Amino acid sequence: MSDGDAHARRSHVVRSDSSDNREWLAGQPVCPLLQQHHIAHVEILEVREPFRMMRRDQSGTFMLACFGGRGTVLADGKWQQVAAGQACLLPPFVTNGMRATGKEPWRMCCVRYFESRESLPIVSQRSPVLGTYDPEPLRRAIEGLHAEAAGAALPSAMHLWTELVHAYVLRFAQPHQSDSRLWKLWEAVHQALDHPWTLDELAARACLSKEHLRKLCRRELGRTPMQQVTFLRMQHARHLLSTTDEKVESISRQAGFANPFTFSNTFKKWIGWRPSEIRRPGEGVHI
Repeated sequence: MSDGDAHARRSHVVRSDSSDNREWLAGQPVCPLLQQHHIAHVEILEVREPFRMMRRDQSGTFMLACFGGRGTVLADGKWQQVAAGQACLLPPFVTNGMRATGKEPWRMCCVRYFESRESLPIVSQRSPVLGTYDPEPLRRAIEGLHAEAAGAALPSAMHLWTELVHAYVLRFAQPHQSDSRLWKLWEAVHQALDHPWTLDELAARACLSKEHLRKLCRRELGRTPMQQVTFLRMQHARHLLSTTDEKVESISRQAGFANPFTFSNTFKKWIGWRPSEIRRPGEGVHI
C-alpha cells in the first residue's frame, strides 16, 4: 500500500470480493452486495505519524470522513487539512495522498469505489472536495455491515447496511440542499468550458457579489470559484484523454486553454500526470 502502512490500524474492513489478497485485506469479511454500488471496500482506519500514503492512479472515488485527530490529504494539487467533523471526497484517476499530522491518532471511516474510465463517477460539478460532515452515521453503518458480514451474513441485513453506507456517501457527494444559484452556475460553466471565464462574469451570472460567491463556494465546495472552473476543466479533459483519440492540443482548447504548455502544467498539478501519460498509465499505489 505505502511506506506508512505499518502505522495503520484497521478496526473494521469489509470488501466486495475476495480477489484482492493484499495483507491488510486478506481474511476480511466479504459483502458482494457492495458491488451493486461499485464499492470496492469500506473501512474504519486509524493512523499515526509518520504514516504517509500516495496513490499514483486512484481507480475510484474515495470518501474519507474524520471522527478524531487530524491529517492532510493531497487534493486539487495541494495538501489540505482534514479534522474531526470534516469529510474529503477525492475523484478517481488522479494522484492523491494522505498523511497523519499531530500527536493524536487520525481516525476516519473510508469508502473506496471502483469505476471505469468510461463511466461517470459519483463526483459531479456539485460535489465538494472538503467540507463539514457528521461522520457518525457512516461510521455506524460500516460497523453494522462488518458485524453482519463477519457473523450471520444474512443478505437482507447486509443489503440494508450497504444501502446506508452508499446513502451517507451521497449525502456529502451530491448535496440536495446546495444553493440553486451555484448549481445553475456550474451547469452553465460545464456546458462552456472553453469560454474564458472570469470571476466577474461568474458572479454576474450567479447574480451575486464576488465576495458572496467566494464565501458560498468555499462553504459548499471547499474551492474558490476559479478553482472550481479549473476542476471542471481538468475532469473533462481527463475524461476525453481516457476515452477518445483526440490530440492533446484539441482537448486543451476544449478545456479553455489556448496554450497547450499551460494546459499540460495545470493538468499535471491537478491530476498528477502529464496529459500524454494518461494514455499509457503505469502502476499506481492503491489503498
